[in-house]
Amino acid sequence: MRKTKQKKSNAEKGVTLIAANTEVSGDVHFVNQLYINGRVNGNITADAGTDATVIVSEEGSVAGEIQVPNVVVNGRVEGNVYATARMELAKNAEVKGNVYYKLIEMQLGAMVDGQLVHDETLGTEQPNVHPFPESTDSASNAD
Repeated sequence: MRKTKQKKSNAEKGVTLIAANTEVSGDVHFVNQLYINGRVNGNITADAGTDATVIVSEEGSVAGEIQVPNVVVNGRVEGNVYATARMELAKNAEVKGNVYYKLIEMQLGAMVDGQLVHDETLGTEQPNVHPFPESTDSASNAD
């Protein structure tokens, strides 16, 4: 019975490819690996604490936020990137947005038009940024 479980778990692992000349409009949530050779107009997410990896190839582009444990960019990203484990910016990477990471590798030629923010708490249950309260009582108390 143990072998059956191993075969099933290996079969469940997979690679998703968004091929060149393909455009996806909408959010993408994936498990394991996602290769982007085309264009994604939407947010890309994978569960924190997994070994999920997104790779944006030199021909690939993303217009949206990326929240994935392992991120490799060699193409174009317009949006914030949250790499909860590892971030790699290859030589042709162009990111227009902030990059939040635990561990980063950046090659000569990579460009970030935003901030590089080292954050050891990425992927934990308690984010270090808290939203403003939606109550309007504080505005009336200021008088």
